Amino acid sequence: MTKPITATRKWLAGAISMLVVWSVMFVSVPTGAQTVPPLSIKPVAEKKLKTLPPGPLYWRVETLPSLADAQAKAAAGDTVLAAEVSGKVWLFTLGAKGGATSGASKVAEIGPVPVIAAPEYLLRINHASGPPGSKTPVHSHPGSEAFYVLTGRLGMKTPHGVMHADAGKTMNGHNGDMAMEVFSAGTTDLDQLVMFVVDATRPFSSPAKFE
Repeated sequence: MTKPITATRKWLAGAISMLVVWSVMFVSVPTGAQTVPPLSIKPVAEKKLKTLPPGPLYWRVETLPSLADAQAKAAAGDTVLAAEVSGKVWLFTLGAKGGATSGASKVAEIGPVPVIAAPEYLLRINHASGPPGSKTPVHSHPGSEAFYVLTGRLGMKTPHGVMHADAGKTMNGHNGDMAMEVFSAGTTDLDQLVMFVVDATRPFSSPAKFE
């Protein structure tokens, strides 16, 4: 009678050991081990200028067949920038509403851009991307920014609340020095173009907090 009891005890001991292993694997894994990387942000074009065109101003987003053509048009205009992003050639123009560039295909028009006064202006185009849940630190800029979403879903939190924009949509800029957090709010990777008009004499980005 002792042998079956011993065998049963060995079986129970093995089963308990397996339960401990499974509990460690599925219960004890800290959530911090699955951290999401921050939103990736890369400047792709910029210009400085002393004065802005008379307002109200809009960002016009267009595509062109070749980067050389886009760069030639950017070189001929003070408020025109060109970049190749996500497999397409883009032209960005800050100007009056309803404009058009010869040979280009219009994608979006965003505005009016919030007005700022500065001794010198910086126009910058950023390419931002990241997986769902990725985000920027809370920060501010000395001017405005506007967004065009290529893929995914954009989220932006400010003291006024949370806004979203899906692929193919735009989000207009806000006043300068506003605390904000930008994040990938969808279920697929976010890919977007970001257009800035800021005071060139101040830091481009500064840490901020929500009051």
